[in-house]
Amino acid sequence: MRWGATRQRAGASRADDSSAASSNGSGHSPEPTDGGRPSGRGYGAFVARHAKAIVLTWLVAVVLAFATTAGAFGGGGLFAHLRQAEPFVPGEAHTGNDMLLTGDKAGGSVAVRLDGVASSQQAAVGAKVQQVIDDVVHTSAVESAYSPAAKRDPRVAAAYRSSSAPESMVFVATLDAGLDKSVQEDVSAQVTKAVEAVMPAGVRMRTGGSVEVLKRITDQVQEDLKTGEGIAFPLTLIVMVIVFGGFIAAGLPLIGAIAAIAGGLLALLGFSHVTDLDATVVNIVTILGLGLSIDYGLLIVGRFREELSRLALQREADGLDGVLTSADHDLATQRTIATAGRTVLFSGLTVAISVAGLVLFPASVTKAIGLAGLSVVAVACLAALTLVPACARLAAARLAKKRVQPDADEGRFADLAHAVQRHLWISICGVVVVLLVLAAPLIGMRQVSSTSALLPTSDPQRTLMNDLAHDFPALGEPAVSIVGETDVATMTKWVSSDVAHRGYVTGVNPVRDLGDGKVAVGLRVDGATPSNGRTQHVVHDLHAHRPGFPTWVTGQQAKLDDYTHAIAARAPYVVLVVAFATLVLLFLMTGSLVLPLKALLFNALSLGASLGAMTWIFQNGHFESLLGYTSNDAIESTVPVILIAFGFGLAMDYEVFLLSRIVEAHEHGDDDARAVAVGIQRSGRIVTSAALLMVIVMLGFAAAKMVIIKQIGVGLALSIILDATLVRMILVPATMTVMGRWNWWAPAPMKRWHARFGLRD
Repeated sequence: MRWGATRQRAGASRADDSSAASSNGSGHSPEPTDGGRPSGRGYGAFVARHAKAIVLTWLVAVVLAFATTAGAFGGGGLFAHLRQAEPFVPGEAHTGNDMLLTGDKAGGSVAVRLDGVASSQQAAVGAKVQQVIDDVVHTSAVESAYSPAAKRDPRVAAAYRSSSAPESMVFVATLDAGLDKSVQEDVSAQVTKAVEAVMPAGVRMRTGGSVEVLKRITDQVQEDLKTGEGIAFPLTLIVMVIVFGGFIAAGLPLIGAIAAIAGGLLALLGFSHVTDLDATVVNIVTILGLGLSIDYGLLIVGRFREELSRLALQREADGLDGVLTSADHDLATQRTIATAGRTVLFSGLTVAISVAGLVLFPASVTKAIGLAGLSVVAVACLAALTLVPACARLAAARLAKKRVQPDADEGRFADLAHAVQRHLWISICGVVVVLLVLAAPLIGMRQVSSTSALLPTSDPQRTLMNDLAHDFPALGEPAVSIVGETDVATMTKWVSSDVAHRGYVTGVNPVRDLGDGKVAVGLRVDGATPSNGRTQHVVHDLHAHRPGFPTWVTGQQAKLDDYTHAIAARAPYVVLVVAFATLVLLFLMTGSLVLPLKALLFNALSLGASLGAMTWIFQNGHFESLLGYTSNDAIESTVPVILIAFGFGLAMDYEVFLLSRIVEAHEHGDDDARAVAVGIQRSGRIVTSAALLMVIVMLGFAAAKMVIIKQIGVGLALSIILDATLVRMILVPATMTVMGRWNWWAPAPMKRWHARFGLRD
């Protein structure tokens, strides 16, 4: 594979390496810098020659992408198309839920709560409020909407009264499922305005319901996105200025990050037209795009500055001045793409393979996250291989003013590798024990699928929904619902004589007719939490003891059970596909079967440790004050698969960074122990800097108020910290040193295959 100017390998002898190094300060053969155009015709030469056109094209594309996602060209923009997508999978609970929605014609709901209404006023106030609500929901714009409170069934009238809040009243309008999100929000606003107009003095009104909850979640996502980016961008810039020693070099990776975010958001807008897109996906994609772009930009810019310094040293060794020509700048661009560009490509492919695993799961929300993740990975790689090197080429004269030490073989990272090599088994056993201890809480992980609980505890909508659940429990969504193919009388007889007396069932709502021979009933489970498992017990009991007619058990817990079972059933196949693809890719890179297998094992260890640590924090309620959250005794159901997919990809990211330099040293003739130390030295600064910057990005989003974003941010930060320190800097060099020449083992047929098809510069 030709990426640009071809590197000369010096594997024939160490003497050849020494000769090359003496001429240009590196292991590369000198290339002429006579002021003419470079002879290379590869991709690197194309980027060098068309740098201005590439930058201009990206500028136009980024502006158009941001304008489109903001709604500048109509359509409402990205955030207008976001939903609260539950982790549905095909199954009994999903089927039952569809029957409920079809029978009830139910979509979003608008709830109005009045507090401070004296009993003597309630009849008059209730009549006025109900009338204005009816006037709003029965307009031509929303003629399919209806208000259950308008025509109360006597059996459910009690649901609108509260023994714990006798001076409170509640009204609920349920809107048709076919109404557009913007129309539902407009109805909610109209209801609020109309009720305010007839409110007596001294009465407090609060408006909520699913429509307002979704609106607040979407708004909170936007706020958290601004918070995360507002923290991440300035801090990463400061760190990169320290790392690079200048603003220009530091700013180049951020340019790539902005481009990746723009492309990722545009891709999300496209996906939102074909599938329900959860509001939190925006932050997830932004996290991934920002982190990867900074990683890749750091690698590209760092290597570009090394190549500029090499060429300057070469000129001085040839008796010329150290001022580089335009041809030198072009040559540095080619060499950078030939080396760091290759690493970026490998890294991007490994991350893409990992993220693609999400697409293989049956849940629509994981598919959407996977597709969006693939899009942002592709854009981040494209920006790193085009925009960033093009910008670096245009800024080459400024970047060349500050020399960097190219490819030093000794230094603090090599010293660390030597220290690990002196205490091999202590290092290996110590790291493995630490990772296993951190992973232990993973055994007791519980999952939950939240709605209003995603919002901060201080949010008015969350407070209102909690108050309604406490004071008007019958109006809330039942913990468990049963859809039956029978008549009302038969269902009523069964639930009254049987279901109502089962463990943890504390209330049964009136049976209602859904039409088409279907009926439904809701069950209440008092005091149910993820930790006590009462609702789950009821669901399992209903599955085990069916009546004499067909039934479908649904509700939040039933849907969650179907989701987790589907994920668990599909997981082995997804793991095999991702592992095999990763193994093939790393084999093409290294020619070894052992190194890819070790990488998979170590990734599993670090992921298990980070998931366990996250469970200990969020499920068990540690560091609540520090992190600004309230534990709900469980982990959001989509978080584990996201962390595994993204965490695995990022771990392979650093593995590729590290292995590329170790393989490079090995192919230049270094023995195994020295190749490891040299590879660690040459990649350590990039890996640790990239990890530090990625952690800053993740912690920026850990400051989010949405608990699911906070869990993802903290979880990925933990994964990166553990992987970049314990695994890559200690476990990898220790095990590679122990295994020696066996690191490069592969069956003879595979070796021949690699010799023919292996990916090289």
